Order: sequence, then structure tokens, then C-alpha cells
Amino acid sequence: MDKLNGAEAMVRMLQAHGVRHIFGLCGDTSLPLYDALATLDHGMQHILTRDERSAAYMADAYARVSGRVGVCEGPSGGGATYILPGIVEANESSIPVLGITTDISTTSRGRYTLTELDQKALFRPLTKWNAVIDRADRLPETVRAAFRAMTTGKPGAAHLALPFDTQKDVAVDPEDIWAQPEHATYPAWRTAPDPEAVEAAATAILSARQPLFVCGGGVVIAGAEPALAAVAERLGAAVATTISGQGSLPEDHPLCVGVVGSNGGTLPTRAVVEQADLVVFIGCRAGSVTTERWRFPTKGTRIVHIDADPQVIGAIYRTEVALVGDAKLALQALDQQIAQQLHRRATPRPLGSGAELVARARREKFNAFDRLAQSSETQVLPEKLVSTLHEVLPRDAVVVCDPGTPCPYFSAYYPFLESGRHFISNRAHGALGYSMSGAIGAHFGRPAAKVVSVMGDGSFAFTAGELETIVRLKLPIMMIVVSNSVFGWIKAGQKTGFRERYFSVDFTRTDHAKVAEAYGVKTWRVSDPAQLKAALAAAAEHGGPTLVDVLTQPLHEANAPVSEWVA
Repeated sequence: MDKLNGAEAMVRMLQAHGVRHIFGLCGDTSLPLYDALATLDHGMQHILTRDERSAAYMADAYARVSGRVGVCEGPSGGGATYILPGIVEANESSIPVLGITTDISTTSRGRYTLTELDQKALFRPLTKWNAVIDRADRLPETVRAAFRAMTTGKPGAAHLALPFDTQKDVAVDPEDIWAQPEHATYPAWRTAPDPEAVEAAATAILSARQPLFVCGGGVVIAGAEPALAAVAERLGAAVATTISGQGSLPEDHPLCVGVVGSNGGTLPTRAVVEQADLVVFIGCRAGSVTTERWRFPTKGTRIVHIDADPQVIGAIYRTEVALVGDAKLALQALDQQIAQQLHRRATPRPLGSGAELVARARREKFNAFDRLAQSSETQVLPEKLVSTLHEVLPRDAVVVCDPGTPCPYFSAYYPFLESGRHFISNRAHGALGYSMSGAIGAHFGRPAAKVVSVMGDGSFAFTAGELETIVRLKLPIMMIVVSNSVFGWIKAGQKTGFRERYFSVDFTRTDHAKVAEAYGVKTWRVSDPAQLKAALAAAAEHGGPTLVDVLTQPLHEANAPVSEWVA
């Protein structure tokens, strides 16, 4: 068989790994790769984006909902620097995204070539795995290594740079084009924790009066939701989540507290954490947001920690028992061990009071929420938006929120009633401009679901160009702009931490509906709460792209579920 050039080999290797969608933007250094995508029969769909950053965010959300590796690509120079935000977001969120950047020829290095930069050095601190492929014959093994790294252990992002001359070099033996099939999805090659540690963890949990599970994104990534429900129900223990961990339990489950922490947590949910005498962190780094700057749980609380990454265990809290391994395997083993220890007891252990604590916390939280959601205010309150949207969306909808105004409200008060990934917000670095692009990726990853993007007006300005992508591809995505003409999160921080010295946070209100309409989107603009439900329902039912511009109460005047602002 004739040998392949590097660009053809890259396409065949992606195909071999089961890639179905590639998100990216063209550039001079990518011409051979694009020619290979155009001429080979590979079955993959390339989604042309309007910004490399958007391409990476699309790949990230795609991977989160599909369980497959997300793939994005861009050219050298500005393309490589623009794609960085999405790559680091995915990596820090334990999401496998492969960023492919093409590059100048190896023979042009050091000669002041346009768009030259050291791509390997650029991506090294931001990825789990990173390489520049200088020889075409090494491409197959390098791509396999990237997929192996992304999908095993703690999942993460990888970067591959493909120089122009490597793409054109005809040097790849077709016999070398193969993939390890397990690495098409994640997590692959799961590892189980030490059985002695499992026994110790079960003993510790059973000795607690009021254990609490705090679940990060690792539970959903591992598909550990049934195992979590089994062990929580066996103990009668409450289950709280981080924002990324939403979906670990359906939020109408009697043991599901909902989100805790400084973003999306409330005083009633914090009280559940305070009452726990042992906390089990699962797939959770116990970072500043989850623990409200390491105050809840307190430093003296007993800790059992389950994580695929041993580096996060004991990093903040003194840990009584560490279980290093996949969350699904760890919880299954833990449940079996707890069942065995309970069976050996002379007297049965009564179920914990987790359901009672959860019921009280929910009642207090939603009583306060409902008073605002149903108030007679003449402006649209964020609570009204969340409550009304929940009324009109199907229960299996996927909601993608930017990290400003939308994130705390939706994570705290929108009841996601299905387990698994139905809520996405970019929590690792919290960059604005994620939601619209993320919704595009989520649609391709789960095309049967209704996908909704909720963004602030600051975020809209970051990413409005992707409206053209949505219209060109006729994607039935519903977009909502929370319009309050301010970078609200920062203004709220200036209000609480800097004595209301407001500086450079306010901007002119845009008519986002008119902007989207110019692109070809079906739009509504709402300022009257009485018109909100009809507009949202019509947008949800429409078969094409829609945008509802909602003029809302500014965040610094609202009752946001944020326990403290950055000061």
C-alpha cells in the first residue's frame, strides 16, 4: 500500500479513534490538513467556528455530554494562542480534549518566520500531554500516546502540533494506522482502590454519626451515579455536590442536598455541611469555592477522600482514609464493604438522618427563593427567570451557563431531575464567553436533547460571532441573555469589599435581540415579568435557533447565592 503523508495520517488516526466531530478554524499552516479532510472518506464532520477559543469550548462541552474525546484544531501563531483558554479549561476540569495546532515548517524555525512560536513550551503547563510531531513516521504512535493520556487515570487535555512539512511528508506506513479501541471514550483502563483502604474507609464512615458525601465532577465523569445512590441510600447519608458535580444524584432525590460552597450554595445547604462529623469527598478537589475558602467543612472534620488523582488528596484537609482510584469502582467496592460490615454487626445500624437534613435545607432554601420568583416586582428578577425556564424546558434538557450571573442562580435553584451531565459551567477558570460555544458542542454531543445557553451580556459580547455558526448549521439551540449592562460579579465585589467604589464595570445596554436577528436568529426581548413565560415557551418550542434577551435586575442589587465576593 502507498504511504500516507502526515496530514492524511492524522485524519486516519482520528478516524481510528472514533472521532466524529472536529471543531476548528482555518489558517495558512493548516492547508495540508484541510486538504486531507476534504479529499479522504473519513465520516467525520468538521464544524467551522469563528474563533479558535470557541472551537476549544465546543470540544470541551461535547466531551462532557458525549463521553468521547473532544477534538479542536487551529493554525499557528494567533490560532495557537487563541485556542489556549479552552484547552486549559478542559484540562483543569478533567475533560479529554485534543487540541491540534498546525505549525510552520521545521526547516523555517529560527528564521523570523511569520507566526513562529514555541508551541511545545506554550502548551506544556496547560495540558496533561503535549508534543510537536517533527517526523511524519512517528505520528501514529504519538497520536495513540495522546489519546492514552487523555482517557486514562485522571482524564485531561492534550496538545499536538503538526508542522507544515510534517503534514506534507509522505512517510507513514498504513499498517501503523491503528488505535486502542478503549481510548475512544473515557475513563479508560479504570483503576480500583486498595482493598485495605476500602475496608478502612467503610469502618470510618460507619463510625460517624452524620456522614456527608460531597461530590465533584469526578462522579459524573466516571459514570458513578448508581454506585453513589446505592451507598448513600444504604447509609441514609446526605449527598452534596459542587457545581461540576451536579447530576451525581437527581435533585429530587430525598438525599440530594444540591450545591454547596460559595457559588450556588446557600445558608441552609451550608448548615448540612456544618452538621457533618465526617465528610467523604468524591472526585472533588475540595477547593476554595466548594469549601467557602476552606471553612466548611472545618479543618477538624474527619475526612475520607476518593479521587483518581492522588495529588488532590490531603492537599487541603488532613485525610483519615484515602481511596485512590476511579470513583465508580471505589464506590462499588465501598458499598460492598459497608454491606459486609453491617451484616457482621450484632445489632442493625439505624439509617442516618440525611433525608431529614435535606428536607429541611430544601424547604428553607426554596421558601426564600419562591418568594422572589413569585414576587410582584416590575423588573425581571433572576429568580423569576430560573423558575420560569424550569417550567418550560423538558427534564432532560442540557443547560450551559456562563460563570457570571447565570451560574450561581442556576446551580443553586434549577432542579436538574436527571442524573448525569445536564448542567455545564466552566468552573476551572471561569472565563466569560463559554456558554454559546459550549452549547454548540453540547448539541453535537447529545443531539436529541434540548440545549440551552444562558449567558450574561458581558459574555455575549465575547462570543457573538458564533451566532453565524449556529445559523449556518441550523442548530436548534435556545439562547438566553441576562441583560443588565454591567460586569455584575465584579461590581458586586466592589460593593461588598471596596465600599461601593465602582470603577470601570458598567457599559451601555445592547439590544441583543436585534443583533441576533441580524444573523438570522428568531428573537424575543423581555422586560416585563408578565411576558417572560410566553417568550421562553415559544423559544423552547421553536425548531431553529432562538434568543431571548431578558432585561434583569443587576447582580449587585440581587440576592445571589454567593456567600462572599472576591475582595
